[in-house]
Amino acid sequence: MNLKGDIKLKQNLKNMKKHYLKIFLIIILCRGLIYAQSFNASVSNTTVGLSDQFQISFTFSAQSINGVSNFAPPNFNNFMILSGPNESTSMQIINSSVSGSKTYSYYLQPKAMGRYTIASASINYDGKILKSNPLTITVVKGSPKQKTQAQGNGTVSDKEIGENLFIRAVSDQDKVYMGQQVTVTYELYTRLGIASQMSVSKLPSYEGFWSEEINVPNNITFKTEVYNGKQYRVGILKKVALFPTQQGVLSVTPMELNIPVQIQRRSQSGNIFDNFFNDPFFNNTQAVNYDAKSNTLHIRVIPLPNQNVPKSFNGAVGNYTINSQLDKTDTKTNQPVDLKINISGTGNIQLLNLPEVKLPTGLEQYEPKTSDQVNRTGLINGSKTIDYLIVPRVTGKKEIPPVKFSFFNPAKHEYVTVSTQPYEINVAQGPASDQSLAGYSKEDIKILDQDIRYIKTSPGDISRIGSIGIFGFGFWSSIILPFAAFVGLISWKRKNDKLAGNLQLLRYQRAEKIARTRFKTAKSLMESNNQEGFYSEISLALFGYLEDKLHISKADISLEKAEEELNKKSVNESLLVNLKNCIEKCEYARFAPSGNLSTEMNEMYNDMTNVIIELEKSLTPKKYS
Repeated sequence: MNLKGDIKLKQNLKNMKKHYLKIFLIIILCRGLIYAQSFNASVSNTTVGLSDQFQISFTFSAQSINGVSNFAPPNFNNFMILSGPNESTSMQIINSSVSGSKTYSYYLQPKAMGRYTIASASINYDGKILKSNPLTITVVKGSPKQKTQAQGNGTVSDKEIGENLFIRAVSDQDKVYMGQQVTVTYELYTRLGIASQMSVSKLPSYEGFWSEEINVPNNITFKTEVYNGKQYRVGILKKVALFPTQQGVLSVTPMELNIPVQIQRRSQSGNIFDNFFNDPFFNNTQAVNYDAKSNTLHIRVIPLPNQNVPKSFNGAVGNYTINSQLDKTDTKTNQPVDLKINISGTGNIQLLNLPEVKLPTGLEQYEPKTSDQVNRTGLINGSKTIDYLIVPRVTGKKEIPPVKFSFFNPAKHEYVTVSTQPYEINVAQGPASDQSLAGYSKEDIKILDQDIRYIKTSPGDISRIGSIGIFGFGFWSSIILPFAAFVGLISWKRKNDKLAGNLQLLRYQRAEKIARTRFKTAKSLMESNNQEGFYSEISLALFGYLEDKLHISKADISLEKAEEELNKKSVNESLLVNLKNCIEKCEYARFAPSGNLSTEMNEMYNDMTNVIIELEKSLTPKKYS
């Protein structure tokens, strides 16, 4: 009986071993299935507004992520890349088994309304190519309502985030004279961690101001500051110098940013293990997209005093000095002299009007050439150089009186007049020359002065070779061609006179040429990998084109004003959207610098070129018909 019991016990033990072996094999197999590698795409919102930003993520998960390489994103043709790719990794430990994931994320903004498919991304894992699932994004005109951000079992409201993160717009003064600089600084105050690159939702507008961007570092440097009894980390986002062009109370609209904020997960379960998993060793935070908005600024602009206004005052506000230089004081008739005047100091250098040069009889002045040098590191300062070409027509001693330049100094609350020294020119008789030199440059005049051919006093070798045919081809050519040339010359002269009398028409016709010149400069900056200079030059090219083409003054130019004028001319709405995207992308560049600068700048160059070509076709249809 005992023997049978022992045999039965051994048999049961053997069966149990087989049973446990099967369970062990099943567990091993399940672990292999659980931790099989995967590569998936996800998006924060499948329906977004035209001016909204959204996040797209490509996540690879496996038991080990060491073999991941060669991530290839899809083509984002219909979207602007505001930030990315931003890489992040995470690890998980479940029942002593380790697994990991690697995420590549982008922040995007749509270029136009519609329904778009974002194709698959690909990645290499241990020699095997994995592809993510495609995604469909619907872009609508408005902005869909955002849902409350969920955090674990609790929720985090915008109010809670806003108490610990906000944008503060500060002006160095709230009452200024018209034309006086007021500096506005946009600062980010935060007590929270920022997960990745922030993106601009809306830039401020400066209606009633001429604006100059002040250079600040691309990478935000934070300092510690106590505000309203709380300690924050504070960093400068943007700095701009504003010059009021009209009086009254002017408003600076808010700046809006989309900021991915790291929030600590909160638990409401009361589980005893919650305190353990709140240990900083574990990744117990989650990124929440928060829309931060600065305050609106109000600047009171008062008019300049109307008493003791100098006759030479022409609207300049700031603090300036003036000096001059004449290349020679002894010359001959019809030989030009060069008078350079340099105005330097603090203020709106680019909007300074040229001082009047009063010349005595016998001296002729041609259209001056100007050049500006502007320093944008704090108070806007620099210099304007004016090059006057003066041609003496009569012999004798000629005096050029001092050139006066007046400005209003807001620090002293008074008008100031500065002047150059007088010059005396001794004009001797020079060789006879054509008195009509209008339209020629200084270099042209020098060439004409050296290129006179004298009339021969003897006939030289002349021999009769035959009679001239009166009705031959040469005869009629000599009659018709001079007449045609004369008619063409009259037409050209009338056109030039018309342009000279109509500065708006002149600017309109030269707009494309000036933009093309600036684009050449931008291309050279792009080839030298000068990101800041490239975006500045290409932005100036577009705004300069819009100023000249739409007859908008430098002081009044803004994106809103340009859109208003283009709408009056019935420009296609999609072209307006592309124009707005190009301008905003230039501004966004410093907030979300790309990893591949050359590719980003090349795309911007091509997009901006296409916009100006399409605008030229819309505004000048006859040229392309």
